Amino acid sequence: MLERDEYIFGIRPVIEAIEAGKEIDKVLLRKDLQGELAKELFEVIHRYGIVTQRVPADKIDRITRKNHQGVLAILSAVSYDSLENLVPRLYEEGKMPFLVILDGVTDVRNFGAIARTCECAGADAIVIPRKGGVSVCGDAVKTSAGALNYLPVCREKSIVNAVKFLKDNGYKVVAASEKATQNYTEADYTGPVAIVMGAEDVGIDPGVLRHCDTWVSIPQRGRISSLNVSVAAGVLIYEVVRQRPA
Repeated sequence: MLERDEYIFGIRPVIEAIEAGKEIDKVLLRKDLQGELAKELFEVIHRYGIVTQRVPADKIDRITRKNHQGVLAILSAVSYDSLENLVPRLYEEGKMPFLVILDGVTDVRNFGAIARTCECAGADAIVIPRKGGVSVCGDAVKTSAGALNYLPVCREKSIVNAVKFLKDNGYKVVAASEKATQNYTEADYTGPVAIVMGAEDVGIDPGVLRHCDTWVSIPQRGRISSLNVSVAAGVLIYEVVRQRPA
């Protein structure tokens, strides 16, 4: 259940919050929402690129019984960064960049665990999609043991475009895929690198996979066909650490 300080409700308060620059994860909109004020809200949402979700009224009622007018904005627990700002900054700081991209990961606990591993291993940021993936909510921060308070998170409109952008800026993009024939230890992670981890159920989207430089897999000897994504991410993240000088 969301805490009161994790959301804003009502059409006018949500408009004002967006225009004031509040970090908003997404806006829940009642399915039949309409009217002049609602049109103003839709225009603001479109102008600022805010993620929305059409829901039945009772879903919002379960969060607050106050007069929400069919609109509730869920606030982000952190301020999102962007690759456009992060990539040059890392180079300016003299770092050998290391990013982790989560394509379609939706489980908050997996996200939190991966963020915790990234922070412990010294990764520079996590990249997530604006739609179709997990977001930084209070539960994610708790699961990460506070790592998300320190680790930059870039929320990008398109993971395909994010991969292309990184490649154009000198990154090697490595995809973790069961389809790969190369062992994860055989890839070179010593330069600027981004590791892509896929959704818990279907893995990396084929469109994203197609643009990655290298595909790698983790050997498995048991009967279960795949590792939990947070465990798999941990294995690859620490292979990057192993290959790089302290």
